[in-house]
Amino acid sequence: MAEKPTSKQTDSAFTLPTAMKDFDFTKFFKEIKTPALPDMEAVLAAHKRNLEALSEANRVALEGAQAVARRHMEIMQSTMSGLTETLKDISVSDAPAARAAKQADLLKQAYENAVSNTRELGDLIQKANSEAMEKLNHRFSEAMNEMKTLFKK
Repeated sequence: MAEKPTSKQTDSAFTLPTAMKDFDFTKFFKEIKTPALPDMEAVLAAHKRNLEALSEANRVALEGAQAVARRHMEIMQSTMSGLTETLKDISVSDAPAARAAKQADLLKQAYENAVSNTRELGDLIQKANSEAMEKLNHRFSEAMNEMKTLFKK
C-alpha cells in the first residue's frame, strides 16, 4: 500500500524556493518580447486572393487554348475545301505548261496561307499567355505590397 504524503512533503512540493518568493511571474511574462505573429485573417485573405488570381489566369489560358483550337479547326476545314477546289482546277487544265504554271501559283498561295495561318495561331497563343501572365503578375505585385504592410505592423 502506498504511503500517504506527510504534511512536510506536501508543503515542500508547492512552495517556492526562498529566492523565488519575490519573483513576479505576471510581470515577467508581460515583459517577454515575443515575435509578432501576422494577422492570420489577413494572411488567409491574401491566400484566397492568390488562389482566385490563379483560377482566373487558368480560365484565361483555357479560353485562349479553346480559341486556338477553334481557329485551327476552321483553318483545317478551309484548307481541305481549298484542296478539293485545287485538285479540280489542276485536273481541268489540258496543256502541261498551263498545268505547271497553275501548280506553281497554287503552291505559292498555299505557302503564303500556311505562313499567315501559323502567324495567326502564334498571335492567338501569345495573346492568351500574355493575358494570363498579366493577371498573375498583377496579383503577385499586390501580394508583395500586402506582405510589406503585414510585416510593418
